[in-house]
Amino acid sequence: MKKNSNLSYMDSVHRDGRIWGIIVAITLFLFPLAVSIIFSVVPDWKVLAQGILATAPMYWAVGIVEIFTYVPMLGAGGTYLSFVTGNISNLKLPCAVDAMNRAEVKATSEEGEVISTISIAVSSIVTTLIIIIGVICIVPLTPILESKVLIPAFDMILPALFGGLAVVFVSKNLKLSIAPIILMLALFIFVPALNAGTVGIMVPVGVIFTVIVARVMYKKGML
Repeated sequence: MKKNSNLSYMDSVHRDGRIWGIIVAITLFLFPLAVSIIFSVVPDWKVLAQGILATAPMYWAVGIVEIFTYVPMLGAGGTYLSFVTGNISNLKLPCAVDAMNRAEVKATSEEGEVISTISIAVSSIVTTLIIIIGVICIVPLTPILESKVLIPAFDMILPALFGGLAVVFVSKNLKLSIAPIILMLALFIFVPALNAGTVGIMVPVGVIFTVIVARVMYKKGML
């Protein structure tokens, strides 16, 4: 029986993804352990437990939702790599989506899997190099970066990035894009607590809402 090369590739993706996910999780736990050992301090377990109980359920829910949200958009390999390297919504996702759009492939295809993974890997490498350069140049560049003239430009970097991507997706299906745009505008306008720090939560919410709306519109013959 001929071995399926695609299955072999996907098996290796899941194997490596799980291994690196476990390594990252262990590393995250090792840092507070190392701090406790080096400084001979122990956290107040009661206060720690209270804090975890208050915040963990939200992150569990977001983590589960993000798996179902990002896998169809980034593919398996891209999702594993994004979860390990971080900055998904503001770096990895736009980079991968743009790369797949330019190649005219989907994340669920073999080509999309490869292109998504490569684009996210390159994005991670470039980000790391930029951070290294930034750390080296931060002192001499601080007066320039803190200039009042440049502050408005820095505030508009992410909106400009997502605006460019939005034009592509909105133009592909104008009918479907109206509902999520209205929802997000209403939430961010009328709910003051929502800000840039809640983007990681609102992306999955927007995706689920869009899927539901798309299903309803499809059933009614609007798509």
